[in-house]
Amino acid sequence: MYFELFDIFLLSLVCLAIYIWLQAQKVREVALKAARGECERHKLQLLDGNVSLKKFKPQRNQKGTLCLLREYQFEFSATGDERYQGRVIMLGLTIDRFYLPPHRIIED
Repeated sequence: MYFELFDIFLLSLVCLAIYIWLQAQKVREVALKAARGECERHKLQLLDGNVSLKKFKPQRNQKGTLCLLREYQFEFSATGDERYQGRVIMLGLTIDRFYLPPHRIIED
């Protein structure tokens, strides 16, 4: 049995696609965990229990390394009646920043 160069190329493409997908899932899980933590810290409810990718682009980090900047959106509520949309911005595998819009604050 022998492999042609085209077969090796196709196998490499499949492996690369699987690697990229696994990395994207890892970054998504980090963003979800960060959104949960931020909501708990501000005593908010994370609605639907997920984050959704809104945009991504290549960008350099502080060290000058080229990384993917991913912006994830999530919904939260302070009272359970209204929905607000927050964002978590990831640069590679690290959290770059959070954005929580003005929302109601419930006093205990």
